Amino acid sequence: MVKAAVTGAAGRMGARIISVIGDTEGIELVGAIEHSEHYALGQDAGEVAGVGKLGIEISSDVDAVVKKADVLIDFTFPDVTIENLAVVSKHKKSAVIGSTGFSGAEMEEVKKIASNISCIIAPNMSIGVNLMLKLVAEAARTLGDDFDIEMVETHHKLKKDAPSGTAMKLAEVAADAVGRNLSEVGVFERFGMTGARGKKEIGVQTLRGGDVVGDHTVYFYGTGERLEITHRATSRDTFATGAVKGALWISGKAPGLYDMQDVLGLK
Repeated sequence: MVKAAVTGAAGRMGARIISVIGDTEGIELVGAIEHSEHYALGQDAGEVAGVGKLGIEISSDVDAVVKKADVLIDFTFPDVTIENLAVVSKHKKSAVIGSTGFSGAEMEEVKKIASNISCIIAPNMSIGVNLMLKLVAEAARTLGDDFDIEMVETHHKLKKDAPSGTAMKLAEVAADAVGRNLSEVGVFERFGMTGARGKKEIGVQTLRGGDVVGDHTVYFYGTGERLEITHRATSRDTFATGAVKGALWISGKAPGLYDMQDVLGLK
């Protein structure tokens, strides 16, 4: 039985992860974490998540919670995630990271810590999105420079980072497939007299509004035709289910940085 702890336990994602853990064989919740000033501290994690009393209080003591778990599932923010990973490393546990918005320096810190532990990090835990990554790479390789690559992502109005981590990963995968460096060819804003589109450009545009869970579309524009690859998430359970699948998979794995492509056998 894999023993899991969940950060952001009173949040939207944390609550869904706790619910999915309760419905999944082979894994159990042993700890729930929130920040030190959160209103839900001391409350039962199951009751806060809407799944009934579990006998597990929400705590801000990351060290104590991680110590009794096998794997930490973390959907927070980059700086918080790095602090939590340091605790995971201290206790030689495993981690599943769904946080997004990491800077280059922060990702280097994550990689450094992950050299000591087994850790999954993925901007999107959805099975469908991870299959989409593979399809986008294959389409980009096949269509090559004859097709223009653009993408649009939409999320709810409360999302803090833009573009989404998923959109950035899709853009990176497409760029790699056609031998380009996204940092050189990525276009994240167009306004005014921009001139003709550059042949090597990869456009990534962001929309925010309402309660959209997450929509991503990658467009391949050719002459006289276009290909669209779209994924729409209608429930956070798709991410929670992937995270729990990852937690089951990562337990006992050798130290290193993995992603959902590894979990799903898509590499």
